[in-house]
This record gives sequence, C-alpha cells and structure tokens, in this order.
Amino acid sequence: MLRIGIDLGGTKIEGIVLRGEAEVLLRRRIATPAADYAGTVAAVAGLVAELEQAAGAGRLPVGIGHPGAISPASGRIKNANSTCLNDQLLAQDLAAALGRAPRLANDADCLALSEAFDGAAAGARCAFAAILGTGVGGGLVVDGRLLAGPNAIAGEWGHNPLPWPRAEWGELPGPRCWH
Repeated sequence: MLRIGIDLGGTKIEGIVLRGEAEVLLRRRIATPAADYAGTVAAVAGLVAELEQAAGAGRLPVGIGHPGAISPASGRIKNANSTCLNDQLLAQDLAAALGRAPRLANDADCLALSEAFDGAAAGARCAFAAILGTGVGGGLVVDGRLLAGPNAIAGEWGHNPLPWPRAEWGELPGPRCWH
C-alpha cells in the first residue's frame, strides 16, 4: 500500500511516498511560504499532487506532522511557531485543498511515537522526543501510548518561561505565547 507523509515545518515542507511500513519511494522538499497561511495550504496540496504524479498513483492517503496542536475545544491550531497557522482550521482547509481528509498530528508527537516503536527508544517504557528546528517541541510516550493531555500539549516544553526573569535584561513581560 502506498501513502504520503508530510512534514510541515517553519522553513521547509518535506514529503515522502511510502510503500509498506518503511520503504521510501520518493522524497521531495520545498520551502514553506513565510507567514502565509493560504500559501502554506496551497504548497502542501501542490506537493501532495506532485508526489502522487511522480509515483504514478491516484489519490493516496496523506498524513501530516505539523507544528503546534489542534485545540480539542475549537479544532483550531494553537501554539505553533509558524504563527500564521495559529487560530486556523488547518485540518478542514487541507481537506478542502486535497479533496480528502488528511490525518494530522503534532510533529513532535509523531517523532516520539516513531522513536518509541522503532527508533532509539524501542522497547523502553517511556520515551520523550524533542524537536529543535525553526521551533522547539516535545512529545511523550508511556507504555506505547502517546500522552496528549487535556489541552493536546503534554510533552511540550518549548513554551516555558525561564525562571527568575529580570526586567533589566528585557525579559519582562516576556513574549506572548501562542496558546
């Protein structure tokens, strides 16, 4: 079975076509449109179409790892370092652009699950994975299950203030967290 995986990052969007569990048939990388939500959605849709054409396949299932979290209350993206994604209905907009519903998940959660099942933490009871890229994030897996938490941000560590902020160093009030 063929399927497409997309890594939606702050500076790049990378896509692969997978066969079976882990055979990578194709890989493509494009730049993420800077601060342009509509452009980002269009870029993902264009990359998916390019991968399907190059694979000689019809419509394939699509999974997308993205920065930030999908709010359980609103369905909108929150906490994304790619701030143009925040407060957007990314899942619905991508479904409209692709003509089918993709599966979306936080990119650090995807990394944590991958490491827990067939990576460096395979066989371990707990796994924590951190992404250090355009933004930072984390995912946590315990006993083979992703911990999402009530706000879909369990494992995230990138939005924590440093202890003992000082006004004279310009640390107060501090930058606004995209929640």
